[in-house]
Amino acid sequence: MKSIGFLGLGIMGKAMAANLIKAGFDVTVWNRNAAKCAELVALGARQGATPKDVAAHCDITFAMVSDPEAALALCQGPDGVAAGIGTGRGYVDMSTVDDITSKTIAGLITQAGGRFLEAPVSGTKKPAEDGTLIILAAGDPSLYDDVKPAFEVMGKMSPYLGDVGQGANMKLVVNMMMGGMLSIFSEGLSLGQKAGLDGQQILDIVDAGAMSNPMFKGKGAMLLNENYTTSFPLKHMQKDMRLAVALGDQLDQPLPTAAIANEAFKQAIKAGFGEEDMAAVYKVIK
Repeated sequence: MKSIGFLGLGIMGKAMAANLIKAGFDVTVWNRNAAKCAELVALGARQGATPKDVAAHCDITFAMVSDPEAALALCQGPDGVAAGIGTGRGYVDMSTVDDITSKTIAGLITQAGGRFLEAPVSGTKKPAEDGTLIILAAGDPSLYDDVKPAFEVMGKMSPYLGDVGQGANMKLVVNMMMGGMLSIFSEGLSLGQKAGLDGQQILDIVDAGAMSNPMFKGKGAMLLNENYTTSFPLKHMQKDMRLAVALGDQLDQPLPTAAIANEAFKQAIKAGFGEEDMAAVYKVIK
C-alpha cells in the first residue's frame, strides 16, 4: 500500500487519518469544509482537491462520513470517487450506513474497475484517537488483505465478516444494543435519584455486579455531572437506531425495545440535543 486517501475529517475521521500519518503512511486528505484539512496537512498530509482527485492518485482511499446520504454523495457525480477510482485501486467506506447503501456504493466502485470494502467502526472519539476501534470489514478479500496494516493502526480488532452488507449489519446490531442500554441506564439513574438514592452509589453498585461495562462507567460520570461533551453525536445514534429498526422490518424481526429506545432519541433531537453526546438522551428521560 503505497499511498492512502482519506475523505471526511469529522470527530472520527480526523483522529483516524492523524494516526495513519503518524504511523508513516503517505496520506492525502479531503473534506467538504477544506479548512478541516489544515491540522492534518501540518502533520504531513497532502490536501486533495476533490474525492475524484484523491481516488485517482491514491492506491487505497478511505472514507468516514456521517450518514448514508453523505456516503453516496462522495461516490457519485463528476467529482466523486467512482469517477476517479480506475482499475484495481481500492475504496474502503468506514461510514455507518445500511446494507442497501453499502451494496449500492460497492456497485458504483466495482463498475468503475475498483475494489470495495465496507468497514464501519465500533467505538467513539477516544478509541479513534487511541487507535483501538473495532473495524467491521466485509467485501473484497484481496482489498481486506491489502488494508490490514492500516486497520492495525486505526483499530485493535478487524474481523472479516464476508459479503458487502454484513459489516453494515453488524454495526447496526452493535449500536442498536448500545442505544437500548443507554436508554434503560438513563431511566434507572433517573428513577433511583428521584427515589432519594445517591447517583454515585447506583453507579458503584452496577459496576460491582454482572452489569458492569465500560459504557456505563464512561457515560455514568457524564450523566451525573450533566457533561455532554460530544464523543458520538446523539443524532448519529438515532440514525443508527432508525436503520436497525428498518432492518428489523425488512427481516420480519420484532424489535420492541429498540423501537421504544429510538423514540427516546428522537425526542432528544426534537428537544435540541442532537449535536450533544448520545448520553444527552438522559435529559429527556429525567
